[in-house]
Amino acid sequence: MLKRKIERELMDWKEKHDKKCLLVKGARQVGKTYIIDKFARENYKYYTYINFDENPAYQTIFDGDLDVDTLIKQISLRVRGAELEPHETILFLDEIQNCPRARTALKFLAIDGRFDVVASGSMLGIHYKEVPSYPVGYVDYLEMYSMDFEEFLWANDVREESIEDIREYFGKRSPVPEAMHQRMLELFREYIVVGGMPRVVQEFVNSHNFAKVYQIQKGILTDYTDDIAKYAEGAEKTKARACFLSIPKHLAKDYKKFRYSLVEPKATNRKYGGSLMWLYDAGIINFCYNLSEPALPLEANARSDAFKVYMRDTGLLMAMLDEGAAEDIIDGNLGIYKGAVYENIIADILAKNGKKLYYYEKNSQIEIDFFIRYQKTATAVEVKSAEKAASKSMTAIIKNYGVKHGIKLSTQNVSGNETVETFPLYMAMFL
Repeated sequence: MLKRKIERELMDWKEKHDKKCLLVKGARQVGKTYIIDKFARENYKYYTYINFDENPAYQTIFDGDLDVDTLIKQISLRVRGAELEPHETILFLDEIQNCPRARTALKFLAIDGRFDVVASGSMLGIHYKEVPSYPVGYVDYLEMYSMDFEEFLWANDVREESIEDIREYFGKRSPVPEAMHQRMLELFREYIVVGGMPRVVQEFVNSHNFAKVYQIQKGILTDYTDDIAKYAEGAEKTKARACFLSIPKHLAKDYKKFRYSLVEPKATNRKYGGSLMWLYDAGIINFCYNLSEPALPLEANARSDAFKVYMRDTGLLMAMLDEGAAEDIIDGNLGIYKGAVYENIIADILAKNGKKLYYYEKNSQIEIDFFIRYQKTATAVEVKSAEKAASKSMTAIIKNYGVKHGIKLSTQNVSGNETVETFPLYMAMFL
């Protein structure tokens, strides 16, 4: 059984007084249904489950009046085995994006307060104009991602005490003992290849067979392209699929900035911008915005017209390359893709830690992979796939642009000084 951090957040929500309904958003197959179902069964006496994807007929429950007494009658009539005992029941509305009126009903269920209500959805195919009224102020939101590196460590039987030991080395800026350091690098490379999709992680934990891992990942990628075909509208289907398939090509380039011309010659933002936002809303990609200045506040200095695109799950990016890529990354030999893969995993880790993604580029001479607010300052973050790679951009940004702090992430152990600190890649989870 895979342990997830969101379980604690679900318990925190349950223990609230005067709680709102809870909407858990996230990409397909990150484990939303499994974890909410587990939470409901373990913590409530009565539990009613409605899945609008498996049973589209359930949408008719919400066709009429949305007052709670009417909804109770409709659910009791249409959902076999429904249990709706006031103040002892959780109602789970799964794949709620397929029933816009159920989104509206969350307001009335929250006001009524007889039942705890959790909804989940990938937000694929949401037709905003079809939702009669959004339950603003009556819903709490949780974003669920694929498993982060710490959760991956738990799945691989790394004790929490061991992770805390490594956190202490990070806090003290002390080198990690060599045996522990090498083991963590090994696990980190495995996480790059496997990613965090629960089904994939479970297969890896059970078999440690990368071929089986790859096959499951390819299946998930097929499901994603099927979702594009199912949910994207009209011409958006072809454009969203083209943007999705272009991601490895963009990351293979030295500049990595997203260029619509790599999707289609002479393509523009007007034609493809909406398709990228569709992929972002679906939880498939992350945006990393270029900064006009490497200074706080980062959001105020971000340029909306210049950005990089990363996959939210690096294991799926690996599966988009080819079957031999997994062996290459484990062996430390991935050619032009190696830097891109390491950048993608750090982008994924930072985003899962709640950080928006920014980078800085100046005249093609300086490029800092990421900028984050860290210890109350604008901090440059460079990602190096080699242990002792040169860092001309870091030197220049600190010398000439007023940046006072930099972090290098590589396979090297903890080192550096107050101005530029070097940490192992796996310590990115502590930023």
